[in-house]
Amino acid sequence: MAFGARKRKPVCWTTPRTCDDGRAPNAVDKLKLLETMILIRHFDEKVGELYGMAKLAGSTHLYVGEEAIAAGVIAHLRRDDYITSTHRGHGHCIAKGADIKQMFAELMGRRSGYCKGKGGSMHIADIAFGHLGANGIVGGGLTIATGAALASKVKKSDQVVVCFFGDGAVNIGGFHESLNLAGLWSLPVVYVCENNLYGMSTHVEKAASVERLEERAANYGMPGRTVDGMDVEAVHRAAGEAIDRARRGAGPSFLVMDAYRYYGHSRTDPCKYRTKEEEETWKRRDPIQSFKARLIGEGQLTEAQFLGLEEDVDRQIAEAVAFAEQSPYPTREDLETDLYAEELSKSR
Repeated sequence: MAFGARKRKPVCWTTPRTCDDGRAPNAVDKLKLLETMILIRHFDEKVGELYGMAKLAGSTHLYVGEEAIAAGVIAHLRRDDYITSTHRGHGHCIAKGADIKQMFAELMGRRSGYCKGKGGSMHIADIAFGHLGANGIVGGGLTIATGAALASKVKKSDQVVVCFFGDGAVNIGGFHESLNLAGLWSLPVVYVCENNLYGMSTHVEKAASVERLEERAANYGMPGRTVDGMDVEAVHRAAGEAIDRARRGAGPSFLVMDAYRYYGHSRTDPCKYRTKEEEETWKRRDPIQSFKARLIGEGQLTEAQFLGLEEDVDRQIAEAVAFAEQSPYPTREDLETDLYAEELSKSR
């Protein structure tokens, strides 16, 4: 056997382990979850299209396939709660309440974007709605989220912080340092690992020393749970329990959301390290289509209503893209504005 390889069962959901704490979404909540997932999916599909047309600068990392995680987790957060995001963060941003007009403007490098066109796809942030920032550094949000949770505890504000990161981040020092301090100080933070099986092209089995990533939580005095990240209701239930626990002062939690990204690591990744069989197996469990079928089966949705939701989302996206394309680019005078060093010098 090659160095680093282990014989183990495939990390693929067949009999999902989920939390059942009674926090099932009602009919209105379910339609909102579905609408959020559709908006995230169609937004990123449009991003991929615009990238192919050379209308976006820099790289893009699509969230397609993982929509249930952002939608199900963030549904429990208040506007003044915080999140930290990742390089694959458009879904988190949308679920937290971002204006997609400003998002498209940011991706297109326009002054009307969230960071005035200077941050791009991987660095959208706006504290106004509780988004402490996407991050191009693997696991870069872990220590930021932990610090924000410490601030919440010191201020006794009952604000909760949710930290999103990928499976590749569970092996960096910041992960262990953050979970250790959060467990030690009982901080109001929920760590959400979006396990899409691959850190770039490296399978999680070849990178992690444990078969189930949730096991690492026990080392830091917090509960850990693996959740079917393709099932928005399972995500919603597990996140509801963890966020309630944090808000009532009972401490942090570690949730591992098993999911699958439909595209490569970035738009330039041909994804040759995955088999077509693996891709098709996961896509048969598409979070949007499976939830749609469930709602239709429950009598809470019709095919016509679903198509209406898609049409409304597509209209919103078309308007947002038009807004971004009509917005001006930053000027030469903007080059040295909004910089930390500049603001620091002004304060002295």
